[in-house]
Amino acid sequence: MDKMTQIKIDKILGSRRISNYFWATTIFLGGLSFFLVGLSSYFKEELLPFTRSTDLLFLPQGIIMTFYGTTAILISLFLWLTIIWNVGSGYNEFNRDLGIITIFRLGFPGKNRFLQLTYQINEIYSIKVNIQEGLTPKREIYLKTNDKREIPLTQVGQPMLLSEIEEQAASLAKFLGVVLEGIN
Repeated sequence: MDKMTQIKIDKILGSRRISNYFWATTIFLGGLSFFLVGLSSYFKEELLPFTRSTDLLFLPQGIIMTFYGTTAILISLFLWLTIIWNVGSGYNEFNRDLGIITIFRLGFPGKNRFLQLTYQINEIYSIKVNIQEGLTPKREIYLKTNDKREIPLTQVGQPMLLSEIEEQAASLAKFLGVVLEGIN
């Protein structure tokens, strides 16, 4: 085999997905609106155009609106920081030349910002597929080691199509020369 087929790299999408941008923006705008309505009721001055929030009593409505607005703005800030830092992104590298599997992910800033796990291919017992249907469906691929540890390989988010996850798991099991579990 040539060099290209000896190394397989799967990129993992982190927090920079369209749904996170949508929710971070929506929560920020909603929170800002609540916050401005609460402040308007306190100062008796319209801070938000097209509303009549000065008619609200500061106690209890205005203070509750200010609290909810502040909370939403802080949640939005957290979401924007995870997007900026691209938490959860990384790659899975399967190198048959060296006999090594490397799993790399980005975390939050700090001493544990970079997570890198390295395994020998001969430590891998199987590729396991976990499929759960229902209200919160899960379709995940795991590396299962000889000592029965299961290391997740798939990205968090929208579940993949059944055919897509089956093909990806089968291809990976064949590439590594291990058995495939969980697909009937």
